[in-house]
Amino acid sequence: MTLTRPRFLKFSSRPTLSTQLMWVGIVITVIFVGLALFTPLMQAWGWLRDPMESLTNPIHQPPSAEYWFGTSRQGYDVFSRTLFGARVALQVVVMATCMSVVIGVPLGMVSGYVGGRLDRILLFFMDTVYTLPGLLLSVTLAFVVGRGVLNAAIALSIAYIPQYYRVVRNHTVSVKTELFVEAAQAMGASTWRVLSRYLFANVIQSVPVLFTLNAADAALTLGGLGFLGLGLPDQTPEWGLDLRQALDALPTGIWWTALFPGLALTLLVVGLSLVGEGLNELINPLLRRENWKRD
Repeated sequence: MTLTRPRFLKFSSRPTLSTQLMWVGIVITVIFVGLALFTPLMQAWGWLRDPMESLTNPIHQPPSAEYWFGTSRQGYDVFSRTLFGARVALQVVVMATCMSVVIGVPLGMVSGYVGGRLDRILLFFMDTVYTLPGLLLSVTLAFVVGRGVLNAAIALSIAYIPQYYRVVRNHTVSVKTELFVEAAQAMGASTWRVLSRYLFANVIQSVPVLFTLNAADAALTLGGLGFLGLGLPDQTPEWGLDLRQALDALPTGIWWTALFPGLALTLLVVGLSLVGEGLNELINPLLRRENWKRD
């Protein structure tokens, strides 16, 4: 007996709106990654000015052929700082999200598989951290660890670890009762072998979606920390810091010092969010129902 798909359903290969938007997000993200990789070379070749070099003249120069994005009140070239801001943002975002994955995923697998007192303790601690607002927690941690690229990444990562822990733990609790896991246990497979060979591939599906969405949130939170003066040192080309420094100039009609860093931050967050939502639809079969249509 062979199983066939019901005839009243037909799979549509036409890309959905979410898939199309995901590709838009991929293009935006790739552009920012390219900027992050090549801005040092562009500076070395003389195509970009030093983003931390203060020009004594001109100050508050509007966008022109010489200064594409104009100059700031501090004498910085806004174009150079905007491009280097992409490099700084992606450095912090990648470090923060990777640290969250490296810590949260193993903890979730061990907690869900072992259970017992360890599971209860970890679950209580992670739920406590998870209930705190991400920005508030990051601000508090930034006060503790101080300013800097690594410190900002640490402050952001702690806020995201519980999300990976909760998702992976719940998947692990569900999968560990499957027959193939019980068969491996009956054959004497060690805990490490069960976790690495039989559970990991089955509980990791949601991590890429969570990774991209957390990356978007981390970029936005980093901008918030910079705007509050808690993220990176003052001269660092960082979008949130540049927005804070541009506030005083806005009432006088100097709009370019806030427009371009704000626009760059918005585009990066939107791009990463679109990638995450598109991946979520591709991975989650319940969200693919619009790909099926009735005859």
